[in-house]
Amino acid sequence: MAFWSGLKSSFRKSFFPSEYDTGWSKEHGRLVRWRLQRVSLSPEEAGLCGCWQFVAVWRERKELRQGKVTEESQEYSFYCTSAAPKQYRAQQLLEIIRSHWSSSENGAHYRRDVSLGEDASRISGPKGAYVMATLRNLLLGLFELQKHRGQTKARTFPGWRRKLTNTQKMQLLTRSL
Repeated sequence: MAFWSGLKSSFRKSFFPSEYDTGWSKEHGRLVRWRLQRVSLSPEEAGLCGCWQFVAVWRERKELRQGKVTEESQEYSFYCTSAAPKQYRAQQLLEIIRSHWSSSENGAHYRRDVSLGEDASRISGPKGAYVMATLRNLLLGLFELQKHRGQTKARTFPGWRRKLTNTQKMQLLTRSL
């Protein structure tokens, strides 16, 4: 799926009223409502090879403090997908979109930022940033490989990192995988 944001309001309005509406639910101290609408078309009509649907998601959020709404916001996101129009129900498409962001934020981003301090890095040059990203990926990959092979009892990446001695770290980097 591809993602667009910030399109003109006239384009947004062509997608709504929605096909699917979650209704209001309470999540993380706020009220959230998601609505989804999709438009089926051919790749030729879309001008994108393999695109069979445009999907619009309208998210409304109400921040709560002590049971009262303190701030309200709306956000429109637009996606295109190669999924056939009848392949997924609207609810399933919304779940796919939401789980994508959840897994990237809670999985890789959390480990890279909190455990490895990526956002706090002061490296600004493209070559240095590339090298550090490569080293972070290597480190995360080594943890996943050891976990998959049953070579570590650590359940989390930070726990694994703390338990390794310098000698073990060097052995991981120098031995053949």
